[in-house]
Amino acid sequence: MKKERNEVKFKEKKVKFWPYMKRYWQLYLLLLIPIVYLAVFKYMPMKFVIIAFKDFKFNMSVWEMPWATTAGKLDVFKYFKKAMNVDFYNALRNNVVLHMLDLFFGFPAPIIFALILNELPFKWFKKTVQTIAYMPHFLSWVIIYSLALTLFAPSGGFVNQLIQMTGREAIPFLNESKHWMVTYIGLGVWQSFGWGSIIYLAGIAGINPELYEAASVDGAGRFRKMWHVTLPGLKSTIVVLLIMNLGGILGGGFDRPFAMQNNLVLNVAETIATYVYKNGIKGLKFSLSTAVGLFQSVVGMIFLLGANGISRKLGERGIW
Repeated sequence: MKKERNEVKFKEKKVKFWPYMKRYWQLYLLLLIPIVYLAVFKYMPMKFVIIAFKDFKFNMSVWEMPWATTAGKLDVFKYFKKAMNVDFYNALRNNVVLHMLDLFFGFPAPIIFALILNELPFKWFKKTVQTIAYMPHFLSWVIIYSLALTLFAPSGGFVNQLIQMTGREAIPFLNESKHWMVTYIGLGVWQSFGWGSIIYLAGIAGINPELYEAASVDGAGRFRKMWHVTLPGLKSTIVVLLIMNLGGILGGGFDRPFAMQNNLVLNVAETIATYVYKNGIKGLKFSLSTAVGLFQSVVGMIFLLGANGISRKLGERGIW
């Protein structure tokens, strides 16, 4: 009897499936595009991770390459050991410090901006401000650094010229470690806060308007509504994005640090991405590059799983 009931239920589900697909097939067709992208550019290249444990040979396929050896003995972790030198630890430290500073100053910026935009009464002004704030996101870091040179260069920069006109000394925004870090973080916040606020504005739009009406009846002002209605409504979104940011603690982009670094600030500007480019890719040491990349991915995954587990224990939804 149970088998018959299960078969009937299965048939019922099967009958309902096709009308559903007939109605919504366009949505699944659109979903197919990112799935193909992930499969081709994210999952298929994973087979080349094995290069980290082999001696790279240009004339051999990934599977034909010999396993890494040291003095004739099998040593599959050879390139991991080679990568772990003083320069790598310096790049690792810089990566963590810069990412944490980005997180500390850059993560709250789009939330605060979204909250302010939500309180603006004039729609035309709100849209104008949004458009202006989004624009830096579409500029490459080469262009942004060119603008930074024009503004902050020690000798001919516009900002330093104004400072010198007041009788003060020029500030080395781009060629002294501490000032460079402030400039690096500031430009990062400026470039991303407008674009990052889109998600939070979408979350605010999904909050039930009746909650604001109830708060008004209770005599709550704008700040109280923001604190007791808007922010709690955004809590799950904030937690998910924070977890994803923590997962990329050893990742980070290549273009931003590479475009902004110079020989005077390499002690704080060299990150893992630029270290891999200079010591691995430019030197044709692909096994070394892959080993460092695999290390980044594993550590990032540990941070992601840890942050997600903590958020679940604290009662939040997490990523999954």
